[in-house]
Amino acid sequence: MWVGLLLLATPVWAQENATAYEALRVVGSEFGREALHQIVLIRGTKGDPQPEKWKIVVEDPQDGVRELEIADGKIDSDNEGDRGVAGSTEGATIDVSQLNLDSSGAYAVASHTAEASHASFATADYMLRTDDRGEPMWIVTLRNKSSRPVGTIYIGAAQGTVMRTEGMFAGATMEDVEGDYDNGEGTGPFRSAKRSIKHGFDRAQEEARGMFEKVKRSFSDFINRD
Repeated sequence: MWVGLLLLATPVWAQENATAYEALRVVGSEFGREALHQIVLIRGTKGDPQPEKWKIVVEDPQDGVRELEIADGKIDSDNEGDRGVAGSTEGATIDVSQLNLDSSGAYAVASHTAEASHASFATADYMLRTDDRGEPMWIVTLRNKSSRPVGTIYIGAAQGTVMRTEGMFAGATMEDVEGDYDNGEGTGPFRSAKRSIKHGFDRAQEEARGMFEKVKRSFSDFINRD
């Protein structure tokens, strides 16, 4: 009976892919902790909920940027990268000390936001990079079974705030929520629709804050745990 249970359990264990933090730990172990301060981009695709592989772009003072592929707890490939896929500004690196949201937490916030928007999905693509203020931000794109994008959620990796959505709530942003209705809340036949969009996004924002408190995880604590 025990053998049968183990055989049934094996496929479940095999589906537990590494999170972004765990992939970063591989980089730190291989190249030293200093390399963790040279990260400009982290990306994973087809997550269910986590991807099988993570691609991490590291700034290299001699060679520009290097693109590392992390899979099965090791570096699967190490190639010259494209600087054009780096942060919001050329050479922008992620301040890992600000990270309080692992990819598993980003998934929880994104999937909850999708639920609030009544959007169903099958897989998630992840990107962690800097925003235009230099702060770390998760960009999670949810896709259906046909790999078509359902929506994209922009989540601050420090505070877990949903900053923007695409394909959900009519693309509402925090600026829309805070500013649009301060100026008359819209006029004419679109007023009711705008009010509904605001209410949906505002509620998702508040629920995301609660979700973040449950799933937040300091990278500094994680990397120093051992």
